[in-house]
Amino acid sequence: MSSSFAGQTVEAARRKLTARFKSGGIDTAELDARILVGATLSLDLTGLIAAAARPVTSDEAVRLEDFTHRRLAGEPVARILGAKEFWGLPLQLSAATLVPRPDTETVVELALEMLRAEPDPKRRLRIADIGTGSGAILLALLSELPDAFGVGTDISVTALRTASSNAARLGFASRAAFVACDYAAALSEPFDLMVSNPPYIRSADIAGLAIEVRDHDPIVALDGGADGLDAYRQLIPQAARRLAQGGVLVVEAGHDQSRGIGELMTAAGLTQERPPKADLAGIRRAVAGRKLPP
Repeated sequence: MSSSFAGQTVEAARRKLTARFKSGGIDTAELDARILVGATLSLDLTGLIAAAARPVTSDEAVRLEDFTHRRLAGEPVARILGAKEFWGLPLQLSAATLVPRPDTETVVELALEMLRAEPDPKRRLRIADIGTGSGAILLALLSELPDAFGVGTDISVTALRTASSNAARLGFASRAAFVACDYAAALSEPFDLMVSNPPYIRSADIAGLAIEVRDHDPIVALDGGADGLDAYRQLIPQAARRLAQGGVLVVEAGHDQSRGIGELMTAAGLTQERPPKADLAGIRRAVAGRKLPP
């Protein structure tokens, strides 16, 4: 496959790619072009600047052309590269995992706030991440809680392999375990913290999602049923039974879903000590409930 990038300088190739992405209606054209050129040449931003005047080789041009066609077809940059950073941690992805998004970091933030509100220095924290996917939330928490042990569950064995691989690469293999099951069904021991980013998109809304999500994220991780709350109806009662006294459940919520999720938590015997935590867009993104002594 020939490529129009061959023989151009790195800087010229980056500018040309940016223009093609802008013409293709990609909002993040400049950023995507820089990342993909950098990935093609195995260079970070500093390296790209230093190499700006050198020509792109024919092999590099072919690879960059492939990246270009995939991005213009709607494939997210993270899928093209097979990796995404979350909470400062580089995570590998697979077809069975969601691309971790900055909004989900709100779940990590609220979970840490809830734990620090009632610290117990004598207890080694036990964490469960329900529907762990790439392991993003669990591994972010383990990076902040050096004495904690975590379990990630997922219905997809492929996703669990990805999460386990990420845990090993990041040095958390001795503090993480992964279990194939539906939500928390296979968990029995009491947990101090349970977290989840379950599927919450309303079924009727999936067709209208951005192509990067609709055509590239696993549908099972998106479809939350008619009102988007099907997963919570299963997950919240399961989690409530498996929480230790004083334990906390924190879940991600979609737009306008925090009230309904809060009602499900109350019905399961969990107390909402604080309001849902909003993400940077102002959406009430993380909802928490605590299991208080009877």
